[in-house]
Amino acid sequence: MRNEFTAIVEPDGEWYIAYCPEIPGANGQGRTVEECRASLADAIALILEDRREDGLRGAPEDAIRGTVMVE
Repeated sequence: MRNEFTAIVEPDGEWYIAYCPEIPGANGQGRTVEECRASLADAIALILEDRREDGLRGAPEDAIRGTVMVE
């Protein structure tokens, strides 16, 4: 599955900072644009994993679990 998100990268002195408007709280930083984007991708992955685990905690035992693809 492929997910695409917007990465807003801004220079900040000798560093770059980034955020993803679709995922509140997802931020990255790095000395290069590439480092910054990789840091942001890691943050997005961690947030989505945490939200998935948190969301499944309240699911009833007899609920049908599956996946859905969004393109």
